[in-house]
Amino acid sequence: MSQSIRNTMLVFLVVFTLLLGACTTAAPAATEPAAQPTPEATAIERTGPKEIILATTTSTRDSGLLDVLIPVFELQTGYTVKMIAVGTGQALKMGEEGNADVLLVHAPASEVTFMENGYGKDRYLVMHNDFVLVGPADDPAKIKGLTAIEAYKAIAAAKATFVSRGDDSGTHKAELAIWKKAGLEPKTEDGWYLSSGQGMGDTLRITTEKQGYTFTDRATYLALKDTLELEILVEGDATLLNIYHVITVNPEKYSAVLYDGGKAFADFMVLPDTQALIGEFGVDQYGSPLFFPDAGKDESELGL
Repeated sequence: MSQSIRNTMLVFLVVFTLLLGACTTAAPAATEPAAQPTPEATAIERTGPKEIILATTTSTRDSGLLDVLIPVFELQTGYTVKMIAVGTGQALKMGEEGNADVLLVHAPASEVTFMENGYGKDRYLVMHNDFVLVGPADDPAKIKGLTAIEAYKAIAAAKATFVSRGDDSGTHKAELAIWKKAGLEPKTEDGWYLSSGQGMGDTLRITTEKQGYTFTDRATYLALKDTLELEILVEGDATLLNIYHVITVNPEKYSAVLYDGGKAFADFMVLPDTQALIGEFGVDQYGSPLFFPDAGKDESELGL
C-alpha cells in the first residue's frame, strides 16, 4: 500500500473519530431534565383519585350533622370525603392555600372577601341556626333574658368568667362582633376573659369546668347538653343568626383541586332531599331541628 493511501486513510480515521466523539458528548445536552412537580400539584394528599377534602367547622362535626350527610353523599356519588374540622378562619385559609376542594363555613363577611379575591368558584346558601349565650344556672352576671349586647356589658361589669374560642372561627368572629357593638374590647390580661384556642365542644367543656359563660352555636350545645352544666341564658336576638354556605375552591388557582368532586358535594348540599335531611336532623332527640335549610332562598330574607 502506497504512503499516500496510508496517509489518506489515517486522516479519514482521525476525522471519523472526532465526529463520533462530538456526537457522543452532544447527546446528554439534548436530553431535557425531568419535570419537577409544581407546589400546587402536591398541595393536597389524597388516599385515592375520588377522595375530596372538605374543610368545615367544628360545629358541623360536633353536632353530628355531617355524620348523617356524608355517607349519603358518598353512596350517591362514589366520591369519598376526608373531613377536616377547624375554625372557619382556618378553613378559608386552607382554601386560599389550595389545601381543600370544598368548604362548609359560617362567616359571611369573610366568605365574601374569599370570593372577591378569586379563591372560591361557587358559593351556595345552605342553612342556618343560631348562636346562644350559655352559663351556669345561678347566673352570677344576671344576663338571663337580656339582649346579647346587654349581656356582654353585664358580664364585663361583673368580671364574670367568659370563655372565648379564640380560634378565628366563625363563632369567634361573631362573638367579637358583638363585643364591638357593645363598645367593649376584653383581653385575656383582664383575668376574667379566657381564650380556649379550641373548637366549640372543647370550649363548652372548659366553660363547664370554670362555671363561666360562653358564646356557642345552639346545635353543638344541644348535642353536648347532657355532658355540660350550662343553661341557655340569652337567645332569639337578631344579632345571633348563624348562616352557613358551601364554597368550591377555584381550580384556576390550584391545579391539584378536585373541582368536580367539590362541586358534586356543593350541589349535594342544596338538593331538596339533602335539605329535607338537614331540616329533620335533631327533631327526634331535641324536638326541633338543629339547623334550618335555606337553599334557594334570597339571602336578604336572612338579613344578609
